[in-house]
Order: sequence, then C-alpha cells, then structure tokens
Amino acid sequence: MRGLPLRIKLMASMLALLGFGMFFIGLVSVSVLHGYLLDRVDSQLHLLSARMDKKVRSDWRKDRETAEHPILIESDAIALVKEPGGEYVPMLTDRPVDQKPKPVLPRSPSPEAYTAPAISGDGEWRVLGTRTQWRTTLVVAVSLEEVDAITTRLVLIELLGGGGILLILAVAGVTIVRHNMRPLREIERTAEAIAGGELGRRVPDGDPRTEVGGLARSLNGMLAQIEAAFAARSASEAAARRSEDRMRQFVGDASHELRTPLTSIRGFAEYARQNPGADPAELMQRVEKAAGRMSVLVDDLLLLARVDQQRPLKMQPVDMLALAADAVQDARILAPERVIKLDVVGGAALIVSGDEVRLRQVISNLVTNAIVHTEPGSPIIVRAGAATGKLFIEVVDNGPGLTPEQVEHVFERFYRADSARSRRRSAEDRGSGLGLAIVQALVRAHGGTVTVDSAPDRGSTFRVELPLALE
Repeated sequence: MRGLPLRIKLMASMLALLGFGMFFIGLVSVSVLHGYLLDRVDSQLHLLSARMDKKVRSDWRKDRETAEHPILIESDAIALVKEPGGEYVPMLTDRPVDQKPKPVLPRSPSPEAYTAPAISGDGEWRVLGTRTQWRTTLVVAVSLEEVDAITTRLVLIELLGGGGILLILAVAGVTIVRHNMRPLREIERTAEAIAGGELGRRVPDGDPRTEVGGLARSLNGMLAQIEAAFAARSASEAAARRSEDRMRQFVGDASHELRTPLTSIRGFAEYARQNPGADPAELMQRVEKAAGRMSVLVDDLLLLARVDQQRPLKMQPVDMLALAADAVQDARILAPERVIKLDVVGGAALIVSGDEVRLRQVISNLVTNAIVHTEPGSPIIVRAGAATGKLFIEVVDNGPGLTPEQVEHVFERFYRADSARSRRRSAEDRGSGLGLAIVQALVRAHGGTVTVDSAPDRGSTFRVELPLALE
C-alpha cells in the first residue's frame, strides 16, 4: 500500500478489519447453528431408534406383510434392519420404501451418529446403527437436506447482509475520513504556501484534545519560531549590511576628516618652502591648529572604539549637578555673548554611579553642540532634576531645529544635518561629527538613554536620563 493516500489506507484497513471480523463472526455463527441442528437430528435419531427397537421386540417376528400396524416415521427418515448374514431390509413406513432415497449404509453398526452421503450422491444423511437383542442390526437415518438448507440460507443472509453493511460503512467511512482529513489537507496547503515564501501563513487552530488539533497547535508554534528565526536572520543581515555601510561611511568620513587638516599641514609646509621669508610663527600656529583638529578626531575615534569594546568604566559616585554647573561656566567663558542658564528642578541630590570624566564629556558635548548649531546670542538652558528614580539633564536651545529625518540620524557617527543648523559655522568650527555619537555611546554605557525633541523653527531639547545611585 505504499504510495497510496492516507485516507485510502485508513479506509482499506478499516474495511479489511471489519470484513475479517464479520467473516469470523459469520463462520462461528454458522458452525454453532450447524452443530445445534445436528444435535437436534441426533436426538431425533435416538428417539426413532428407540421406537424401532421397541417395535422389533414386539412384533418383528411376525410376518412383515401381516403386521397389524405399520411403522409410521417422518418422510425425511428411514429405518432398516439386517439379520445376521442377510441384507438391510426397510421397515414399513408411510409410503413405499422404494420411493425414498437411501444413505450409504455401514457394514457394522456404529454406537454414535455420523454423517453419510446419499447413494445417489445428492445430499447427506445422519445415520445411527444399533444391535437388538435378537442379533439384528437396526439402522435409522435422517436426511440433512433441511439442515443444509437452513445453513445455506444463513450463509446467504450473512453474505448479503455483511456485504450491505460493508458498503454502508464504506460510504459513511469515506465521508467521515474526508471530513476529518480536511485539516490535514489545509496543513498541506499551508506548508506549500510557506514553501512559496508566505511565512506568515498559519494552520487553522483545531480542538487541542484531538490529534489533528494538537498537530496544528504544534505546527503553528514551530512556524512562529521559524518566522521569528527568518525575521531575526533578515534583521541580522540587514543590520550587518547597515553596519557594513556605516563602516564604509565611517572610514570614508574619517579619511575625509583627516585629509582636511593633513592637506592644510601639507599646504603650509609647501608655502613655507616656496616663501622663505614668510613668518614662521604664524605658519607653526596654523600647523599646530590643524594637528590639534586631527588629535581631537583621533581621540574621539579611540573613545568610540573603547566604548564599542565595552571596556570597564571607572565607576564612582558623581554629582551631576556639579558637572552641569561646570559645563555652564565653561560655556559662558567660551561664548560670553550668549545667555547660558542653569535650571535646577527640585531639591533632590543628583548623584549617579559613573565615570566622572566621561559624564562630564557628555554634558560638555551637548552644550558645545548647542553653541555650534545656533545663532550667536541665542540663549541656552541646561536643566537638571530627578523623577521616578532617574536623573535627567536637558540642554535646550532656540535654534532652527531638526526635521524628523534628521532626528532619526542625529546620533549617527559623522552625521551632519544638511540644514541651516549645520551651515551656521565653518567646517573648522562644526567639529568632527562625532560629538552626539559619543554622547549616546557613553550614556548607554552608563545604563541610560539620550533622546532629542526637535522640530523645524522651534529649537531642540536633548535629554539624558541616568539611574540615580542607591543610597
């Protein structure tokens, strides 16, 4: 049965088992009925033999032709006697003996009834032979025609009835199996759809108490895991591609950023070589300034590399309010024309566990970013406070703001917003494009978050949240 559909195998197996069971039951019932009928015939033979023996004792010595009362027996039975050395002679019956069929008679009587074929070969007889006290042999026999007819009728009834029952069960079984196999066909179609790329397809849920329902639930769980695995792999591949793209961009931007001061240094060197009378102090000052920009860029790159490698920080209690005040004071010195204000919300101590140098760099970078990307004279507010177990530092400016697309990329490395916000300063003053990326990396290393709330023409608010130190 290899290669056949499951429903055909189920139906064939079910019908084969039912047919075998019905055949066995029919065989047993026919055997039992046949045995029961033979027992009745044997009882009839013993009764008939007793009657014949009694008759033989009473008047068999008389001449058979002058007997006063003929022996009347059933039409399907015969009785014969045999004297020693003689032949079997029929006893008187209700009709001429010659008109009755006869069985094959034994040479010697048998104490037990047995089945013998008819002399004509048509049918069988049940025969019983006994010896009388007159040394005669008495044989009685009953035809099994009626027994065979009843048995044959039962066999026909069982064959027709069993065949009809099997046909009805086959039709009902096909309907039931087809109905119950419908979820499996749905599972097959779903599997084909998933193989075609529809990873979101699911098998209809069934009753979990049934095998098909349990299979559907298990398959859906497996499909969900497969979809999640494919999604994770796709996300990982996409992240790898983005990382590779960022790395290319990073290398390109770093090369570009380093090329600018290197070009300046080379240009100053060529200028000094071609102009021996040039002021060396001014040239050295310009070279030193270009080298300083390279040093800052390299330091920023090294810092990001260390953070990416998750190197341990020097953790200690840090007063963030003091760091914010220092950053405001430094900014006032760098930009005396600006109004830079420190706003403290609440009176709670703003102590966190962190690396003081790196946290100071976070606030300094945010304030410097606000100074660089806003108009001279534009006010800046540094706000510090605590809420729901977290400390927050906000740097608020009134600059041109950022578009939603710029907000999405503002913390990426070497990203510079292509807007009036980034064009307000020269290339030298705008920095390396790593300041906000460093802020995000350092804040995350301290278990915090940094966000920006900005829109065009309404300024920007950069907010850092850090967990407060446990008392």
